[in-house]
Amino acid sequence: MTIPAKQSSELQEASEQTLPGDIELRISPSPVPYREALDEMVARNAAIAAGEARELIWLLEHPPVYTAGTSAASAELLDPRFEVVEAGRGGRYTYHGPGQRVCYVLLDLKKRARDARGFVHGLEGWVIDTLRDFGVESFRRDGRIGIWTTDVDGQEAKIGAIGVRIRKWVTMHGFAVNIRPDLSHFAGIVPCGIEEFGVTSLDRLGREIDFATWDKALLARADGFLASLERPCPQPSPPETA
Repeated sequence: MTIPAKQSSELQEASEQTLPGDIELRISPSPVPYREALDEMVARNAAIAAGEARELIWLLEHPPVYTAGTSAASAELLDPRFEVVEAGRGGRYTYHGPGQRVCYVLLDLKKRARDARGFVHGLEGWVIDTLRDFGVESFRRDGRIGIWTTDVDGQEAKIGAIGVRIRKWVTMHGFAVNIRPDLSHFAGIVPCGIEEFGVTSLDRLGREIDFATWDKALLARADGFLASLERPCPQPSPPETA
């Protein structure tokens, strides 16, 4: 059943569909304030854990906001020009705003492999595969959370942020991909606590893509993402010995 909570016009107007496994797909057509989305996620997370609500994948956009993860350091908030919200997820400071596609993923891992690392690995792979559909090669980097690519200047830059929280094996939060945001807004923080690398976007890389096009490509790969959660995350290969 759905959560009997108050919802704003933005939530009420969202289109709702169903993905395989009876997972609700919600696509919000208008920006949703971050605090409002966070309240909805917390309530839905608890309802899923209690067996009172369906799992949810939610595609949306936020007005400009800086969110602080549980490891955020105050020195990394350089210019609080936008609202700052304690997100309760892992990680440090992240920016959300217009032109960035956010995907919140609320799934019950008790139905799957019960592998937190595998869940994050699956999210990363989902984004990497979708970016490749637009001719953008991206990758993981050890010690640097998020999705990385080669920017127009030849340097590595972040194109996607990932932050999750898991309560009673039910996930919340997810990832955000820079489609066409104002990249200057990231200057108010040290994104994810990594000073030596910048941020980029599909638009900066010469890909003129709207949300509908991105969503279609992302959802075409949803089955592969969900299937990846049925098996434990691959373990790193041990170092070779002479």
